[in-house]
Amino acid sequence: MQFNFNSSEPLYMQVADQIREAIFTRIYVAGDQIPSTTEISRNYHINPATVLKGMNMLVSQNLIEKKRGIGMFVVYDAYQKIVDQRRNEFYQQRVIELVKEARRLNISEDELVKLIERGFGQ
Repeated sequence: MQFNFNSSEPLYMQVADQIREAIFTRIYVAGDQIPSTTEISRNYHINPATVLKGMNMLVSQNLIEKKRGIGMFVVYDAYQKIVDQRRNEFYQQRVIELVKEARRLNISEDELVKLIERGFGQ
Protein backbone atom coordinates (compact mmCIF):
# COMPACT_ATOMS: atom_id res chain seq x y z
CA MET A 1 0.00 0.00 0.00
CA GLN A 2 1.11 3.52 -0.75
CA PHE A 3 -0.47 6.66 0.57
CA ASN A 4 -0.06 10.25 -0.56
CA PHE A 5 -0.22 12.40 2.54
CA ASN A 6 -0.11 15.55 0.38
CA SER A 7 -3.06 14.56 -1.80
CA SER A 8 -6.36 16.37 -1.73
CA GLU A 9 -8.00 12.93 -1.55
CA PRO A 10 -8.73 12.10 2.09
CA LEU A 11 -6.66 9.30 3.62
CA TYR A 12 -9.70 7.19 4.48
CA MET A 13 -10.65 7.18 0.78
CA GLN A 14 -7.09 6.23 -0.13
CA VAL A 15 -7.32 3.33 2.33
CA ALA A 16 -10.58 2.17 0.72
CA ASP A 17 -9.12 2.61 -2.79
CA GLN A 18 -5.98 0.64 -1.91
CA ILE A 19 -7.94 -2.29 -0.49
CA ARG A 20 -10.41 -2.17 -3.40
CA GLU A 21 -7.47 -2.24 -5.85
CA ALA A 22 -5.92 -5.18 -3.97
CA ILE A 23 -9.19 -7.08 -4.40
CA PHE A 24 -9.37 -6.13 -8.08
CA THR A 25 -5.80 -7.30 -8.72
CA ARG A 26 -6.56 -10.44 -6.70
CA ILE A 27 -4.01 -9.80 -4.01
CA TYR A 28 -6.98 -10.50 -1.73
CA VAL A 29 -9.57 -12.99 -2.93
CA ALA A 30 -12.91 -14.13 -1.56
CA GLY A 31 -12.55 -15.30 2.01
CA ASP A 32 -9.15 -13.69 2.59
CA GLN A 33 -8.61 -11.73 5.74
CA ILE A 34 -7.35 -8.22 5.05
CA PRO A 35 -4.83 -6.53 7.34
CA SER A 36 -6.33 -5.19 10.54
CA THR A 37 -6.99 -1.54 11.24
CA THR A 38 -4.19 -1.62 13.80
CA GLU A 39 -1.73 -3.23 11.41
CA ILE A 40 -2.39 -0.71 8.64
CA SER A 41 -2.32 2.25 11.03
CA ARG A 42 0.99 1.12 12.55
CA ASN A 43 2.68 0.26 9.26
CA TYR A 44 1.67 3.45 7.48
CA HIS A 45 1.41 5.88 10.41
CA ILE A 46 -2.27 6.60 9.84
CA ASN A 47 -4.77 7.22 12.60
CA PRO A 48 -6.71 3.98 13.30
CA ALA A 49 -10.02 5.88 13.09
CA THR A 50 -9.08 7.00 9.57
CA VAL A 51 -8.27 3.43 8.52
CA LEU A 52 -11.51 2.18 10.06
CA LYS A 53 -13.49 4.84 8.19
CA GLY A 54 -12.02 3.59 4.90
CA MET A 55 -12.75 -0.01 5.78
CA ASN A 56 -16.31 0.85 6.79
CA MET A 57 -16.83 2.33 3.31
CA LEU A 58 -15.96 -1.08 1.87
CA VAL A 59 -18.25 -2.81 4.38
CA SER A 60 -21.12 -0.54 3.30
CA GLN A 61 -20.35 -1.39 -0.35
CA ASN A 62 -20.50 -5.11 0.57
CA LEU A 63 -16.91 -5.74 -0.53
CA ILE A 64 -15.62 -6.77 2.87
CA GLU A 65 -17.35 -8.01 6.00
CA LYS A 66 -16.58 -7.72 9.67
CA LYS A 67 -16.41 -10.90 11.67
CA ARG A 68 -16.61 -9.85 15.29
CA GLY A 69 -13.46 -10.64 17.19
CA ILE A 70 -11.74 -12.09 14.12
CA GLY A 71 -11.27 -9.33 11.56
CA MET A 72 -12.29 -8.12 8.12
CA PHE A 73 -12.71 -10.53 5.21
CA VAL A 74 -13.29 -10.21 1.46
CA VAL A 75 -16.85 -11.23 0.55
CA TYR A 76 -17.37 -13.96 -2.04
CA ASP A 77 -18.47 -11.68 -4.92
CA ALA A 78 -16.32 -8.62 -4.18
CA TYR A 79 -14.16 -9.05 -7.27
CA GLN A 80 -17.17 -9.22 -9.59
CA LYS A 81 -18.78 -6.20 -7.93
CA ILE A 82 -15.62 -4.18 -8.54
CA VAL A 83 -15.40 -5.35 -12.16
CA ASP A 84 -19.06 -4.43 -12.74
CA GLN A 85 -18.54 -1.00 -11.17
CA ARG A 86 -15.41 -0.35 -13.26
CA ARG A 87 -17.14 -1.45 -16.46
CA ASN A 88 -19.99 0.92 -15.72
CA GLU A 89 -17.54 3.75 -15.02
CA PHE A 90 -15.67 2.90 -18.24
CA TYR A 91 -18.89 3.19 -20.20
CA GLN A 92 -20.00 6.38 -18.49
CA GLN A 93 -16.64 8.15 -18.55
CA ARG A 94 -15.00 6.88 -21.73
CA VAL A 95 -17.38 5.24 -24.17
CA ILE A 96 -20.01 7.96 -24.08
CA GLU A 97 -17.31 10.62 -24.58
CA LEU A 98 -15.72 8.58 -27.37
CA VAL A 99 -19.02 8.36 -29.23
CA LYS A 100 -19.66 12.09 -28.75
CA GLU A 101 -16.25 12.95 -30.16
CA ALA A 102 -16.72 10.52 -33.05
CA ARG A 103 -19.99 12.25 -33.92
CA ARG A 104 -18.30 15.66 -33.80
CA LEU A 105 -15.67 14.30 -36.22
CA ASN A 106 -18.35 12.74 -38.47
CA ILE A 107 -16.99 9.25 -37.82
CA SER A 108 -19.65 6.65 -38.55
CA GLU A 109 -20.37 3.76 -36.23
CA ASP A 110 -18.73 1.36 -38.68
CA GLU A 111 -15.63 3.54 -38.91
CA LEU A 112 -15.45 3.80 -35.14
CA VAL A 113 -15.68 0.02 -34.79
CA LYS A 114 -12.83 -0.35 -37.30
CA LEU A 115 -10.74 2.16 -35.35
CA ILE A 116 -11.38 0.24 -32.14
CA GLU A 117 -10.48 -3.04 -33.83
CA ARG A 118 -7.29 -1.40 -35.12
CA GLY A 119 -6.51 -0.33 -31.55
CA PHE A 120 -6.96 -3.88 -30.30
CA GLY A 121 -4.65 -5.09 -33.04
CA GLN A 122 -1.75 -2.98 -31.82
